[in-house]
Amino acid sequence: MKMNIMFDEQQAMTMALNISGNHVMCLDLKENRVYDLHGKAMFGNNVGIEVCYNYVHPDDCEKFRSFIRRLSDGTDMEAECHYRWNYNYTGQGEPDWHDFYLRAIAEYEDGKPVNIIATINDETEVKQKEREVEQVSERYRSIFENSIIGMSFYTPDGWLIDANRIMRKICNFDSDTGDAFFSKVNLFDITPFNEVLDHVHPEDYWACSLSVIPERNMRVYLEISVHPIYDEHDKLMYISVTANDVTEERNLYLNVMENDARVKEMSQSIRNYEAELRYMLQASKMQTWRISLERNVLEFYTGLNTVARSFSLEQMLKIFVDQENDFVKALKNPEEALGKPLVYIGQMHPMVTQSSTENQWVQLNCIPEFDAHGKLLGAFGVWRNINDLMRKQDQLRKETKRARESGEMKTLFLANMTHEIRTPINAIVGFSEVLSSLTGAEEKKEVIQIIKNNCDMLLRLINDILTASSLESGHMDIRPVEVDFAKSFNELFESLRPRVQEPGVEFVKDNPYTTLPIKVDIDRISQVITNFVTNAVKYTHQGHIKVGYRTETRTVDGKQREGLYAYCEDTGTGISEEAQSKIFERFYKVDDFVQGTGLGLSICKAFTDACHGDIGVISEGKGKGSVFWMWIPL
Repeated sequence: MKMNIMFDEQQAMTMALNISGNHVMCLDLKENRVYDLHGKAMFGNNVGIEVCYNYVHPDDCEKFRSFIRRLSDGTDMEAECHYRWNYNYTGQGEPDWHDFYLRAIAEYEDGKPVNIIATINDETEVKQKEREVEQVSERYRSIFENSIIGMSFYTPDGWLIDANRIMRKICNFDSDTGDAFFSKVNLFDITPFNEVLDHVHPEDYWACSLSVIPERNMRVYLEISVHPIYDEHDKLMYISVTANDVTEERNLYLNVMENDARVKEMSQSIRNYEAELRYMLQASKMQTWRISLERNVLEFYTGLNTVARSFSLEQMLKIFVDQENDFVKALKNPEEALGKPLVYIGQMHPMVTQSSTENQWVQLNCIPEFDAHGKLLGAFGVWRNINDLMRKQDQLRKETKRARESGEMKTLFLANMTHEIRTPINAIVGFSEVLSSLTGAEEKKEVIQIIKNNCDMLLRLINDILTASSLESGHMDIRPVEVDFAKSFNELFESLRPRVQEPGVEFVKDNPYTTLPIKVDIDRISQVITNFVTNAVKYTHQGHIKVGYRTETRTVDGKQREGLYAYCEDTGTGISEEAQSKIFERFYKVDDFVQGTGLGLSICKAFTDACHGDIGVISEGKGKGSVFWMWIPL
């Protein structure tokens, strides 16, 4: 789309000549040295011509030598040469070849050439210099084009002049003949503009409505602001139109009422938009700033001309967390580095942000500022706090990772559960068939015990699955009752004794009380202790399994609380430090080849969390046994 920003052509030409990039150098034939007359074409003065040959491309070296010879011996008084020059003066890394065009004349003294004066143009940078001239002539354009809202300008008669990137996207300008389509549509012919805009003296107008243009496949909800722009004589010059696509926000608002405050804030911001630069920056929650090379300061503005904070360039260097970014490099060498647009996204110390004592994520955009003669004055740009955006992105990454891991764990759980359930069922079915053929009482008793054990195992699996399902819904019932825990513990211990069947493992009880009346959920506590013992049995093949309890006082929220401490100690295989950090997670198993669902310990943790208690494991590593424990307040 053609740009329509007004600019002084003579001024633009002056700037273009000043930043053309031409260099002038002199070859002193008497002293055989080369030095710069204008610009920085050479890497130092008093450079010998033979040294220069080292930086000419090997394929162009002979051509370049011939060019110098013709001027030096008087063959030519004027000559030109195209060659490739290595800008990497260090000699380290890959060469940095630039295409040079050199035009030279010889100066004579007593009929002999004494100097060669050459004008050098780096044609590699021509396009870049052209872009810089355009950026100088249209400083406003970059901010206008990169606005987060759609913006467009119309003539007083209602004809389209210009539209930025977002406006073109909203209206499908970039699709087939999109811009041509809208160029033929007059602003005053569009409902409801034709009802509120006067051709002589239009007024501010704001609306949020469904915009439908079937010809452009356009159907979006837009917040639209129309603002007239007058000159100092109160003559209407332009009509600005800003638009923000709020289709998504509207849908979110309808689905989730929690977004009400954000939508109102956005609506309020849109209503306050002005067509001028300050209007756009305020609505975008941005702040302007300017670097002055003359005063060596960087100033932040609350408005277009009101300085809020001022820093020296040396002070600004300390504010950036990342000291290797392009913006820091530009502050260290502003005369050279600030001559082109810069974008920085990173963290800054609160010295600038002032909104928090913590480092803040910010986005900085800047473009160079020149005077009428092309001299670099400094740079100006916009600053934006993107802390919320970065925090939401980080949260989204974490949630995505958590969902992926949860899905993987559930898949493994289902595969494992198929095996875990099939094992006791097969045993029950198989031994049930065998039972009918047995005649001896001892044999029948043994088989019945096996069937009973597998039924118990299956019941535990089902109970674990049901409990996990209730945890998935975020609900766990805690039903404390008055019990004599000493008696209940003895009964639980005896019920667990048959599970310890390894001949080399001793099952030890630690009950320090004759009677202990307390109010607890005895079923849940029994479930936790049973889980501890069941896991110990799986991994202990020699030594002992010791289960016990006691009352213990701990500090909770700054207060002393008495609680019940229960534990299970074994001399089994032990647990690595890495596994200890994951062992209470759902579906996690230390050994995939050992029977189990990976749910038991996560259920134990959920119970202690619901009781505002604690749970843990102590192990010195593989082969050194372990102690599982829990503590809940009474």
